Amino acid sequence: MEQIFVDRIDAGGKLTHPLSHLANHNPVILGMARGGMILAAEIANRLDLQLDVLVVRKVGAPSNPEYGVGAVAPMDVTVCDEEVLRSLRLSDEDMRPIFNRELAEVERRLKTYRVGMPALDLANRTVILVDDGLATGITAIAAARYAKKLGAAYLVYAAPVCSKEGSASIAAEVEEVVCLQTPESFFAVGAWYRNFDQVEDQEIIEIMEVARKKEYLS
Repeated sequence: MEQIFVDRIDAGGKLTHPLSHLANHNPVILGMARGGMILAAEIANRLDLQLDVLVVRKVGAPSNPEYGVGAVAPMDVTVCDEEVLRSLRLSDEDMRPIFNRELAEVERRLKTYRVGMPALDLANRTVILVDDGLATGITAIAAARYAKKLGAAYLVYAAPVCSKEGSASIAAEVEEVVCLQTPESFFAVGAWYRNFDQVEDQEIIEIMEVARKKEYLS
């Protein structure tokens, strides 16, 4: 039965149980900022796991920025929807300035959220990528390829609601997909939440500060 989540904290709480079997593997939780970070913090707190932030950006077409043709993640990770690019008659050369601009924005946001804190080491770790929902799957793919680039040994993607197409696309990139529901008719991610307010940068900064302080004291 399809469910509506109260908010991102409620969704994160409901994701905790199906991820609890991974707790003994000492995983890193990567919250996909902005919205996924709220869920990731809830899961990390409940399971007492390490938490870090990941910024991934959708890349839009030159003539229509809202029309996604790819995504970028840190470490110069880029993903293109080749079929869409062909249909729009766009080349890599056409897209390079846009990808570069979005990669720069990824790094700017990471610096803002980390406030000088180093990234957690993902090498040979179980990594759980958490977002507040999955539509096309292009940003999730970029996130997975970033984690692989940093040496993650076992990748899990988790979201409370996923489109069937998006779930299938990310399943090819990770070892495990945890989606609480994959509705037949998928609307915008926010349609599955009663409260889907925008998450502000300061919320992410505060979550990161608490997470690092917790690690320092443990």
